[in-house]
Amino acid sequence: MTEFQGLVAVVTGGASGIGAATARLLQQRGAQVAVLDRSTDGVAEGMLAVRCDVTDTAGVDAAVATVVDRLGALDVLVNNAGIGAAGHVGENDDAEWARVLDVNVTGVARVTRAALPHLRRSRHAAVVNMCSAAALLGIRQRALYSSSKGAVLALTLAMAADHVEEGIRVNAVAPGTTDTPWVGRLLDAAEDPAAAAEALRLRQPLGRLVTAEEVAHAVASLASPLAASTTGTILRVDGGMTSLRL
Repeated sequence: MTEFQGLVAVVTGGASGIGAATARLLQQRGAQVAVLDRSTDGVAEGMLAVRCDVTDTAGVDAAVATVVDRLGALDVLVNNAGIGAAGHVGENDDAEWARVLDVNVTGVARVTRAALPHLRRSRHAAVVNMCSAAALLGIRQRALYSSSKGAVLALTLAMAADHVEEGIRVNAVAPGTTDTPWVGRLLDAAEDPAAAAEALRLRQPLGRLVTAEEVAHAVASLASPLAASTTGTILRVDGGMTSLRL
């Protein structure tokens, strides 16, 4: 499939995990891909790697300008950069709330704001935000993280409404627990890593973690010009976690 041929895609947090899988898939389907990440180590060959911290407005503006200067356009934006947080509502202080929300929510707004003038010039403009199953149901020890992803869900719908008449489609993917470096670190820190891993697997009806490649496929499906009538959609890739009770 080469439906992204001639298009330029930007993936934030694209140097590892879901972002790296998404960048690879978009490239395979014909896109010129730019990866924006705090560390560009590991960015695949043939992609434009741009160091960028999504909490730095000037840095974001400069990174987006670099992409457009080097690749000539910006058609698809994947707001994937994000960080995790564990604990109930009493276990994270104000500084941690500010840090996580700045990356996971304001970071989405910051990058999209910089990209908007260029997206408005594209015939196939699409934005895909990274939400989470945690936005759709209550999960223990995820108060801050769930709050941030609930905000991403609401922001996605608001952005879709604001920009639909400009021809910019905005959607989000809501993965369940995915086999990523962050989840790996979470398990490593658990008192019983094997038991914690089993618990994560069992809370998804498929009985396993979601793969980064499966989430990437969902992102590409929403971003594709072939999905030209899809906007304001939250696509669940969660092994049935938010909809099935077995």
